[in-house]
Amino acid sequence: MPQGPDALKHLAPNWFAIVMGLTGLALAWGRAAPILGDLAGAGALVLAGIAALAFVALAVLSWIRWQHYPEALAADLKHPVRHAFIATVPVSIILLATVAVSLLGTHAWIAALWWLGSLLQFGVTLWALARWLNADKTQGLSWAALTPALLIPVVGNVLAPLAGVPLGAGAWSAAQFGLGVLLWPVLLALLFARIAVQGLWAERLLPTTFITIAPPAVIGASTLQLGGPALLAWMCWGVALFFLLWSLQILRRMLAQPFSIGFWSMGFPLAAFATLSLRLAAQHEAAQAPAMIALALASLVIALLAISTWKGWREGSLLQPEPVAMLATGNAQPPQPR
Repeated sequence: MPQGPDALKHLAPNWFAIVMGLTGLALAWGRAAPILGDLAGAGALVLAGIAALAFVALAVLSWIRWQHYPEALAADLKHPVRHAFIATVPVSIILLATVAVSLLGTHAWIAALWWLGSLLQFGVTLWALARWLNADKTQGLSWAALTPALLIPVVGNVLAPLAGVPLGAGAWSAAQFGLGVLLWPVLLALLFARIAVQGLWAERLLPTTFITIAPPAVIGASTLQLGGPALLAWMCWGVALFFLLWSLQILRRMLAQPFSIGFWSMGFPLAAFATLSLRLAAQHEAAQAPAMIALALASLVIALLAISTWKGWREGSLLQPEPVAMLATGNAQPPQPR
C-alpha cells in the first residue's frame, strides 16, 4: 500500500462522512423493509455493522494522528472551511445510535451513546458559530468560510429526535431540533449571499453542494418522529427534492475533479432523502416508486464512493496534502454594519 510515512497527518475529520453515508443508507434500507421484506432488514444490518467498524477504525486512526501530529488537528480547527467537518464525528455517533435503535430497540448503552453524540453535537455547534464572533479576520466569519459544510452542525441537531424520542429523551430532542430548525434558514441565506457576492465555492468543494439536501430531508423525518403532521413532512420532501435537482446542475463539473474523500459529502444527504421518501411512502402507496428510485440512487452512489475510496486508499492518492485551490481563503469579508 503506497502510503507516505506521514499519511495519517492528512486524515482530516471529513473522513467520518463515510460513517454518515453508511449509517444513513442503513436507515434507508431499514425503512424499505415494508416493501422489500427481510432482504432490506438484512441489508440494513450489514451496512450498520460496516459503519460501526469504520467508525472504530477512524476513531483509532484519528487518535493516533492527534498523538503524532497535534499541529495537523490544530490546523483543522483553525481552518475556515475544514473546521466545520469536526461535526461529522458527533453526527456519526448520533447516527450509529439511531441505527442501533432501529435494529435492536432501546437499551441503556444505546441511550448513553446517543446522549454522548447529542451533547457533543450541541457543543460543536456552539463552538463553530462562536467563531463568527472572533475579531481575528482569519478565523472569524468570511465569504470563504461560507460553504455548505457549515450545514453539518445543523444536520446533527435536527437528527436528535430520530433516536431521542424512542429513548425517552423527547424534550431534549425537541429542544435540539428547534436549534437546527432555527439555524438552517440562516445558514442557507448566507450561502446564497456568498454565491451572489463571491460566486460558488472552490471546485474541490463542489461535492459539498449536496449537503443542502440533508437539512430538509432530516427535518421532515424528525417532524414525523415528533408527531408532527405528514403535510409538513411532505413540504420538507419538496424542498429536499429541489436541492437534489439543484445540486445535480454541477454534477459534470464535480466529476471533472479527481476523486477525494470530499465526494462522501454526497452520501448521507442522498440516503436521508431516500429515508424520508420511504417513510412517506409507507403512508401513500403511490409514493413507493419514487421512494425506491431514491433508495436505488443513494445505494448506487454510496457503492461507487466505497469502491473509489478503496481504490484511492490502495493507490495512496487520498491521504495527501490539501490542494492549494481548496486552501484558498480569499480576502473578501462580508459587509460590516456601520
